[in-house]
Amino acid sequence: MTGISNAACIGGGVIGGGWIARFLLAGIDVKVFDPHPEARRIIGEVLANAQKAYAMLTTAPLPPAGTLTYCSSIAEAVADADWIQESVPERLDLKRDVLTQIDAAARPEALIGSSTSGLLPSELQRDMKHPERLFVAHPYNPVYLLPLVEIVGGKKTSPATIELAIKHLQPIGMKGVHIEKEIEAFVGDRLLEALWREALWLIHDDICTVETLDDVIRYSFGMRWAQMGLFQTYRIAGGEAGMRHFLAQFGPCLAWPWTKLTDVVDLDEALIEKIGEQSDAQAAGLSIRELERIRDENLVGIFHALKGANGGKGWGAGQLLKDFEASLWAGASNKPAALDISSPLQLVETKVSPAWVDYNGHMTEHRYLQVFGDTSDALLRLIGVDLGYVEGGHSYYTVESHLRHLGEAKLGQAIYATCRILAVDEKRLHVFHTIHDAETNGPIATAEQMLLHVDTAAGKAVAAPSHILDKLKEIASAHEQLPRPEGSGRHVGQRP
Repeated sequence: MTGISNAACIGGGVIGGGWIARFLLAGIDVKVFDPHPEARRIIGEVLANAQKAYAMLTTAPLPPAGTLTYCSSIAEAVADADWIQESVPERLDLKRDVLTQIDAAARPEALIGSSTSGLLPSELQRDMKHPERLFVAHPYNPVYLLPLVEIVGGKKTSPATIELAIKHLQPIGMKGVHIEKEIEAFVGDRLLEALWREALWLIHDDICTVETLDDVIRYSFGMRWAQMGLFQTYRIAGGEAGMRHFLAQFGPCLAWPWTKLTDVVDLDEALIEKIGEQSDAQAAGLSIRELERIRDENLVGIFHALKGANGGKGWGAGQLLKDFEASLWAGASNKPAALDISSPLQLVETKVSPAWVDYNGHMTEHRYLQVFGDTSDALLRLIGVDLGYVEGGHSYYTVESHLRHLGEAKLGQAIYATCRILAVDEKRLHVFHTIHDAETNGPIATAEQMLLHVDTAAGKAVAAPSHILDKLKEIASAHEQLPRPEGSGRHVGQRP
């Protein structure tokens, strides 16, 4: 999956812990050094949140999680690492000292990234013997969900290092963007600083409360930014004439005295207390961990919405997730599945995501279809109808479905799906799927479906090749020995 086999994380706080989780869930072994007495607890809590978020984010088969090892020194942690991520507090002297120790103990070919949010990589490189491999890798919190990493090289960073760093991020579901010139705070934090400064003035001058300000963002332009950014949003605002018209129309506004971006607010005790009190009221008693989980669930929902955008091709972060899942499925399809075909095949395990539920907190009907579709896809990969086969011009299409709802799948509930092959011939595949409660194994829903093997270019059903049929018939023959599943062959409205 990735060129990184072993990673080292120096520092395991909010950002460092997020890096640890991102690496581990990508199947990468991670060694950690953090002298903080609560480091193991903090990292454990971050990892637990990450595991819960990933269970909601994707049903694609993640690789086996990497091994987490706590080390007693920087040298021990970095000795065999391919990628070393430094995430210690934002003090230039401390970071230089840590990076110098990393540089002395790491393998010559190891990449060294710093999680700094504003320090210049050239300043960080000053005392290193191998500065060409040091770069800023500035992520966004939570690192295990938000995919962006700003990659910034210093004066002595080699172009090959930048290229390799971006290449290694893609297989772990992240998007590396190269910031071509080093500048304090890079790009993202410069934008955030401008907004933050103006926000502090608005609170200072009693224009609004922190809750009102957050509502202005999250109910308006924040939603636009999440999927289209700033410039493309304003391109649309320019109408058919596009960006040039927008700039011509609104450019003069820049000279108006609207903002206080060049003035620094006095963050005195009174303002700190005002913001603190309003923030406490806004949180309404929710702990930081509870807010983190709500944030993660919301982000997962946005990912899913963007994944289905653009006619199903995905958009922005959703397209990145779609590509990441495709790589996971491609990797899984090359691995032989050790399944017992003498019983219904257990092919899908997942949890009910916040994006899957209705106003009652129950899974919506089209999500049942999604899980059943994922189950069919898993069966097809098992018999050799994988991405390569589909790209070759043939596939199986579902042409008929009958769903029964026997229970209710609820938010956060762990579920799994099984598959029975009822019949198969040259063109047809007749299956019976069941969604189960993972805790009780009880059935929640069933779907009886007929699939046809098709030539996608010709748009018609054709006979499947022998190597596909042989695998299907082997499973079907074993399943013939099982009792007929309850509910198979029923029609809508049929009485028990």
